[in-house]
This record gives sequence, C-alpha cells and structure tokens, in this order.
Amino acid sequence: MDRFWVKQYPPGTPAEINPDEYASVTALVDQSCAQFAQRTAYIQMEHGLSYRQLDRYSARFAAWLQQRGLRKGDRIAIMLPNILQYPVVMFGSLRAGLTVVSTNPLYTSAELEYQLRDSGATALVVLENFAAVAEQALATVPVANVVVTGVGDLLGFPRGPLVNFVLRHVQHKVPAWQLPGAQSLASILKSGPDTYEQVNVGHEDIAYLQYTGGTTGVSKGAMLTHGNMLANILQARAWFKQVEVDNITYVCALPLYHIFSLTANCLLFCSLGGTGHLITNPRDFPGFVKELRRHPPMFFMGVNTLFNALMNTPGFGKLDFSRLVASVGGGMAVQRAVAERWQKITGCVITQGWGLTEASPAGCINPLVGVGFTGAVGLPLPSTEVSIRDDDGRELGLNTPGEICLRGPQVMRGYWQRPDETAKVMLPDGWLRTGDIGRMDDRGYVFIEDRKKDMIIVSGFKVFPNEVEDVVAHHPGVAEVAAVAQADERAGETVALFVVKKDPTLTAESIMEYCQKYLTGYKLPRHIYFRTELPKTNVGKILRRALRDELLPPKA
Repeated sequence: MDRFWVKQYPPGTPAEINPDEYASVTALVDQSCAQFAQRTAYIQMEHGLSYRQLDRYSARFAAWLQQRGLRKGDRIAIMLPNILQYPVVMFGSLRAGLTVVSTNPLYTSAELEYQLRDSGATALVVLENFAAVAEQALATVPVANVVVTGVGDLLGFPRGPLVNFVLRHVQHKVPAWQLPGAQSLASILKSGPDTYEQVNVGHEDIAYLQYTGGTTGVSKGAMLTHGNMLANILQARAWFKQVEVDNITYVCALPLYHIFSLTANCLLFCSLGGTGHLITNPRDFPGFVKELRRHPPMFFMGVNTLFNALMNTPGFGKLDFSRLVASVGGGMAVQRAVAERWQKITGCVITQGWGLTEASPAGCINPLVGVGFTGAVGLPLPSTEVSIRDDDGRELGLNTPGEICLRGPQVMRGYWQRPDETAKVMLPDGWLRTGDIGRMDDRGYVFIEDRKKDMIIVSGFKVFPNEVEDVVAHHPGVAEVAAVAQADERAGETVALFVVKKDPTLTAESIMEYCQKYLTGYKLPRHIYFRTELPKTNVGKILRRALRDELLPPKA
C-alpha cells in the first residue's frame, strides 16, 4: 500500500517503528524505573511517588501475587481511580506475568459481575469506597484473591491517615462492606518481599483485557498483547519527538482504566521518565483548577467535554499556561468552538487524534506543532495504514466517505472468547473495521464524519451528528449539545438536539434560527430538548445511545 501520507510527517519522524526494541511492556517499565529512579513518577494530593518507589512497591505486589499461586496469563481486575496505587498494582501485575483487566470503579454490581465472570479473573484490587459493590458482585462470582485499599494509603503520614479518616467518617464516602479474607494493599506493600520470580513474557502474550462496546451493545474484552501496547507506545513516542523536552510533567485527569489515558498518559510518559499529576476526581472542576494552579503541566490529554467544562470553571482563564507544550484531544470529536476558545485562553492548539480500544488505541494524530485546528484527526501513525472502504470491504477513493479501516502492529489480537464478534470487525490481511465513517484527503489527513451507528438518515440523506453538533456548539448560549436520530413517519428519521444552556434565556427558536444560517434543510433539527446535563461515560464521552433511548415510545 502506498503510504503517501508519510511525506507530511514532521521532520525527524520515522515512517516505521521497531516494536522489538523491548521484549514486553514489563521490560519497558523496568528500564524506566532503573533509568529514572531519582525522578518523581506520580503525584497525588501533593505526595510524590518516585520511580525507585514504584519499582520497589510493584515488585512487592508481584511477589505477593506469585505467593498466592497466580501464574502467567491469569487475569487480575483493577478497580481503582487515579491514585498512586494504580500504577503500582498494574506494573506489579504485569511483572508477575498476569493479564490486567481494566475495570471502571463506578461499575454497578451487575456490570462488575459480568466483567469478572467473562474475564475469569482470579484476583481483584478494589478501592474501599467501592468495596460494597464488589461484595454484591462476589456473592455470585467468587474471586479467590481480593485486595482492598484506601485513597490515602500511599500518601504518607499524617496526610494519608487523615484523608482516609475524612472519607470514611466525615464525608461518609465508604459504605459498609464485608469481604472475608480480603487483604490490605497497604500491608502487602509495607511488609511484603522485594523479590519476585522473573516471568518470560513476550509480544504475543496478552497484557490487557480492555472492555469496550458497553455503550452500544454487549461489552467485549479486546485482547491487547504486549506487542500491541509496545507498538502504540513507540508510535506515540516517535511522534512526540517533535516537542521533546526535559523533565516532562503532565496532567492525568482521564481515568487510567480507559485505554486513552493508559497508553497516552501512563505508559508513554513512563517510558520518557515523566511526572504525572493524578487527578482522582476530575469532575470536581474547582478542585481541578486549584491543582492546575499548583502544578502547571507541559502536556494535557483530554476529551472535548473536559476541555469545555474546564473553560467554564471560574479561575481557569487566569492560570499560568506558559509551560504548556501540547494539548491532545481524543476519545470523541473535538468541536471547533471548543478548540478555538482553548487556544485563545491557553495559547496552545488542541492537537486532535483518533483511535479506538481495539488499536491500543491510537491510529492517527495531527502534528503537534505548526498546524492549527483543521477538523482533521491527523495522519496515520508510523507503521500504520488507513484505508477507507465501503460496506463490502472495497477500497474507496480519496475524499470519499466510507468506513475507516486500520492496519498496524497496534491492532488487537481479537475479542476475548468471542471469535464471532472478532470475525465481524477483522478483515483479511489484518485490517480492522473501526465502525467510524470518515474520509482521507489527498495529503493523507483523515477526517471523521461520525460513528456508523450514530448516523441519522433523513429521507435517504445521511446526516452526521458531529457536523450538526459542531454548528450548534458555536452558539454563544450553548454549553453542551448532542444530536441524535428521532423516528419520523414521513422522513424515517429527523435530527433531535439535546442542549445544556450556558445562557438561561436561550430558546429553541434562537437555536433554530442559528442553524438555518449554516445547515441545509434536511440537516436542521426538528426537535430540541433542554437538559441540565447530558449522560456521559466516565471518560466524558456523551452517550448518544442513552439519549436515543429517551426518544423511544414506552413499551406496552
């Protein structure tokens, strides 16, 4: 395949990466812990964890896992928010040769039960705030090894015990729970052995089961091997050489159980010896702004809704952005109105990228410097190919919308124990059908039109929700917007808008008048619903499916 887009790569960016540079993700982490031992790896609530401590604590956890009889390939579920324990437990699990099952700490007991059962996890690490949920799930899916930790367990004395006391007894954020036989992570890390048995792990071994598809159907575990993850880390590292700086600092607000944050924050910057400021509760936007005031970052990874919410938080515009080198947006489309406002406030362009869980996740990204916001999600990464295809898998021409297909060393092995679902997305010769509709221009830049499942068909005409949302987001009275399909007897479907007001006086009529200036007739919204908030995933992606469900007629 002619990878003509390589001609657009920034100077010094290689067309290919060498995944064989490391034997495994574990080997990469081991090297960083040795090379950057004196540096601070992570900061939570003003308390730092050095790479040397990360090395020692993760080794102790690995040794404990092996003492409990866990062996190479066993699955361990990690149900933690962004706290210091997360990288310790995750790296310790990889060192023991285990497969990490990334688990949302806000899962209901039914969701947790499903993931534990589907993955066959034999160990679970859970924050005590969510231990009551784990108790309910484990009543039907027993897990032999359960470890519980508190938010402040690694914050040192007296801060750590004080934080735990306040959460338990003042704010009452730790519901009562009983998990007979559960172990304390603090005790394991305090008195456990420092030596663990080295495990021979290679590129073909599964590093992560990353569950996806829960917002559109049955959740499936994408099997991401050590080779997949290494490839994406090295692809990102090659790209970030454009802005190579010393003593990297970054803000880690996106949850580490999400693949975007796991790769682009935790693993990428670990390989570079960076210092990550962990935001445990990114929805506390006033607290988030205070954290940014104390620790101005060089790198900021986010999603559109996070950028937007921060800019609407008092005090954000007065922060010091002089050290901000790059802001990267992914996970969902970055709206032009949000990007333009972010650049005006921070002086930094939001570099938009694109990917999906099944690709570890990154597939495309824009140059980090010298390019303003264009709406494109960028160029295919090194060692990556992109092909735009029709429903039958035939390749389409340039500037013709179709399904984006991706091929590269970062593409998953398949879905865990679901060969039928794997067959639906994997084409011959390693091509992945992504479910995203987009096009590629004559320079190789990729533009996302929308998710295939979110397409609105109005009297046979295709309407991309992203296009409508981008227009409405520019209205000065709109804080957030989502466009979805609503059933219509005449047109089949029409465009429905769900809007959160920035201006309390905003009316549906003013939105309609605004849309008529920028959208052709069949793209105009026919229904406008105001809400105080929009449903979102925990990473901040708006759940269009939940909004569509609101419009369904009640069941008889």
